[in-house]
Amino acid sequence: MLTAEQALDRLKKGNQRFVENIEQNETLANHAPRAELVQEQKPIAIILGCSDARVPAELVFTQGLGDLFVIRVAGNIVSPSQIGSVEFAAAMFGTPLVVVLGHTQCGAVTATLSELQQPTENQSPNLQAIVKRVQPSVEKLLLTDLRHDHTALIREAVRANVHRSVRQLRRGSDILENLISDGSLTIVGAEYAIETGKVEFLEDSVQA
Repeated sequence: MLTAEQALDRLKKGNQRFVENIEQNETLANHAPRAELVQEQKPIAIILGCSDARVPAELVFTQGLGDLFVIRVAGNIVSPSQIGSVEFAAAMFGTPLVVVLGHTQCGAVTATLSELQQPTENQSPNLQAIVKRVQPSVEKLLLTDLRHDHTALIREAVRANVHRSVRQLRRGSDILENLISDGSLTIVGAEYAIETGKVEFLEDSVQA
């Protein structure tokens, strides 16, 4: 099993290949032969990412079968089911790295800001649940001068949402806290730029 630092380095190099449009068909399809994955999996990283169709983690990091344990939900929000999924992979497989992967132009974040500025009548309670998860990350930004610059507001809101999800994972689970404390798990945030394909790790140092 790789260390968190080695896993993070592999993801960075994989994303660089993706940005440079280097063909990696063999890596994507055959990194681990399917027969080897029948009995077990040993993912190098857990990715909590957004459901946005433009951000498929395996492609973004040029990783193959069995390499990533991917959890996707609109707005890369953290709720009990997401925490439980991270706990499962970290404890069951010994995966050393969690990456909360947000992205530019996130629809869930944009929708939350719009809802806070101009509430929708009779909104679906299920959509409202997502808004309520994102809201604590972004509502304070509307009290700053960013409210006058939509582009900057969205940019900072996306990052604030990633940072909050990282904090929630680090502090919202005894299992994860114990793994972090004994050095078995690292949780970092990152932002994928839809415009360029590049992933920027918002917390580059491998720390708990």
